[in-house]
Amino acid sequence: MTEDNEHLLQQFFSDTAHEQIADNGFTERVMRQLPARTGWFFRLWTPFCITFFVVLFIVFRGWEQLFIHFEDMLQAIASQTFTTNMLMLLAIFFGLFFVGTGELLLRNADNL
Repeated sequence: MTEDNEHLLQQFFSDTAHEQIADNGFTERVMRQLPARTGWFFRLWTPFCITFFVVLFIVFRGWEQLFIHFEDMLQAIASQTFTTNMLMLLAIFFGLFFVGTGELLLRNADNL
């Protein structure tokens, strides 16, 4: 059934993909007036930004801030106690089991 749907979608889009909408050349005029983004400025902007942020990271010793936040995160995780609601865990397990079983049955039905 999925293959039939795929075939119908491909047929629909292939039929309509080559249609032209009459707009008296409006689209072509707009596309010609858009600025070209192939200039030297646009090719150098990304390396400039990366270099700038690397320099800022070094000047302001960003690794120290990262280490402090990482240490705080680990302490927060270590200090938490986890309680497990067994009924919720069982519900999640059975939900995943039934979804997985359904997927396996659907795949086997498609292969037949």
